[in-house]
Amino acid sequence: MDKDSKKIKRTNKKSKTPANTVTSKRIRLCMMCLFIVLTGLMIRIAFLQFVQGSSLKEKAYKQQTVNKLVSAKRGNILDSTGKVLATSAQVDTVSINPTRIKGKNDEETKTKKEKLAKAFSEIFELDYEETLEKVNSNSSIQTIARKVEQDKIDKLEAWMKENNISVGINIDEDTKRYYPYNNLASYVIGFCDSENQGIYGVERSYNSYLTGTPGKIVTSTDVHKDEISDEKGQYIEAENGNNIVLTIDANIQTIAEKYLKEAVEKNNARNGNVLIMNPNTGDILAMAQYPDYDLNTPFTPTSQYWINKWDSLSSSDKTEMYRNIMVSSRYEPGSTFKLINSSIALEENITKTDIANDFSCVGYEMFGKTKIKCWTSGAHGMQTLRQVLQNSCNPGMMQLASRIGTRTLYKYYNAYGLFSKTGVGLPEEISSNFHKEEKVGATELATMSFGQRIKITPLQLISSISAIANDGILMKPRIVKQIVNTDTNAVTNIEPEQIRQVISTETANEMLSMMESVVTDGTGSTGNVKGYSVGGKTGTSEPPIEDKDFGYVASFVAVSPAENPEVVVLVALYDPQVKNYHGGTVSGPVVSKILSEILPYLGISSDKIDVGKTSSNRLITVPNVQNKTVAEAQKVLTNAGFRSMFTLSGNKNEVLVTDQVPKAGTTLPNNSLVMLYTAENNVRTSTTVPNLNGMTAAQAANSLKSKNLNISIEGSGKVVSQEPAANTSVEQGTVVKITLKNE
Repeated sequence: MDKDSKKIKRTNKKSKTPANTVTSKRIRLCMMCLFIVLTGLMIRIAFLQFVQGSSLKEKAYKQQTVNKLVSAKRGNILDSTGKVLATSAQVDTVSINPTRIKGKNDEETKTKKEKLAKAFSEIFELDYEETLEKVNSNSSIQTIARKVEQDKIDKLEAWMKENNISVGINIDEDTKRYYPYNNLASYVIGFCDSENQGIYGVERSYNSYLTGTPGKIVTSTDVHKDEISDEKGQYIEAENGNNIVLTIDANIQTIAEKYLKEAVEKNNARNGNVLIMNPNTGDILAMAQYPDYDLNTPFTPTSQYWINKWDSLSSSDKTEMYRNIMVSSRYEPGSTFKLINSSIALEENITKTDIANDFSCVGYEMFGKTKIKCWTSGAHGMQTLRQVLQNSCNPGMMQLASRIGTRTLYKYYNAYGLFSKTGVGLPEEISSNFHKEEKVGATELATMSFGQRIKITPLQLISSISAIANDGILMKPRIVKQIVNTDTNAVTNIEPEQIRQVISTETANEMLSMMESVVTDGTGSTGNVKGYSVGGKTGTSEPPIEDKDFGYVASFVAVSPAENPEVVVLVALYDPQVKNYHGGTVSGPVVSKILSEILPYLGISSDKIDVGKTSSNRLITVPNVQNKTVAEAQKVLTNAGFRSMFTLSGNKNEVLVTDQVPKAGTTLPNNSLVMLYTAENNVRTSTTVPNLNGMTAAQAANSLKSKNLNISIEGSGKVVSQEPAANTSVEQGTVVKITLKNE
């Protein structure tokens, strides 16, 4: 064997691994890689199935289904008589799916989109460039126009048919808010934004009741987003919003707005407001403010005041046009506030209505070196409390406040609700601004006595005066009286809410008597209404120290009928630009005009004023209730038009009436008092007959009512005689006969 052969042999001998072994290793390596890949896939599948399964399933469902909202109809807002003040009509919202608007090629797609943008801009009066930008966008959906009425939808559908376009344009049912009376009660009702959500007034504060719950339609779609038949499609019906029934009476509101606008323009005032309330329930019958705005076009001013300055205002300043100043602004009430302080003095027995020479006015009061003047340049001299109110005398009120003291005043201010919001249910309500009690010195007490350097809202003031008109009982102001479910017709009543007894009935009646004196013999004569008794108080407040540009506020608050008030009216004019800007001059006539229309409208007969005049048809006869149970007697008397009073030890359904005062057959005015006695409770209570000389019928009736005495009237004018005589001690329920003569 040669050397080369041996070499080869030796080489083969060294390589002990056969060729098939290499192949086997490669296979094992491939198998291992495949195993790793399969294992990874298995792990991934498991992760997708068990970890992300639910979310992926939900995502797939969303991609394969379309949810269309079915708008709920917003509830109506109605006045107390059933007139619709706000309602919703069916309209449509037009939207597009830009990616689905295509042609056969890019050029055709471009032409098609330009044509569509042009049609949209012409039909809906939109900017072409902005509309084209939406049509060319890459988003899945773009809203073109909201709240579209049917005539424009008809034009769009005709254009789509003419141009053979049916894909990519959506017309969805929607609602639009309408206000049939335009400007009426705009500050009460408020309005909605583009999403049908209330942003002012009752629309805002009761938005959750009015809105309802939208429904929806769920359908399946194919890969091209076209709807396909699907047994799982479902329709969820919308729940419509509730109707809201206000205490506002549209007729009374119209009267208030008419005369307010006239007064603001005549006196060149910055603005003004009128509040009318039923003192017995707290119902707000009217809440007017001028300048106002049109609820159907709220972003376009309609009054010259706002038109003149609109373009120069910032966005935040423009919101002032929608602010309800009766709940969201404070003002210094001026002399109308004297009624509050006078009632406190009477309740605390600090003075009486007619104590001669009780107060002295030399034209001013001194507090150290500070001189605080009366509103007139002269002096009122010696006065009773009644005369202080008749003359609206500031020194007299300063002396009265000094006697009462800050602590007692603040106790009653709190009781009158002047330190808190009324809770009327309107948005952005604020409370008052008083001095801190511990910081009230002699000067602060003096200015506070006639309603200066304190700030309250108009609603707080009329609520307090209404308490005086309601036998001393403070009621919570009510603007909404019912919520009606439009699907079931179920009615939720919001009942009148009594807050507290602030002053006694006797004090309240004495106040009403003095308030009538202000109208018959004082500064409030311009608030008089022929055929009706009216009680009132004027007010003229100076500009606040910190805001001299605020101007004077001329106001007048009135109650009628004075002997048994059924309405309270507050008129305030802000910054009147006339020479005589006093409340009695500029606001009193407004009150008179309003009352002259709303009293007959409310069915309040002027006969109620001349109670017991010679005509017997204005009187009612006391029924015989003896030998009836107390419960039966009370019911009979109430149905006949009388009040009853009794003391009872047992069960009123079992105890019998043994006597009554006045006796059966006596003719008396409506709402007179009948005292009931039983065998167990037969103790008679005596009272002193007040001096009625010189009073009107209503004043005399109030004075006697406060003593639980009845009245019988002959003639008209003012009292010239009475029987029994003044200061006579008589039994409660006794009839006092008075004779009236015209001066």
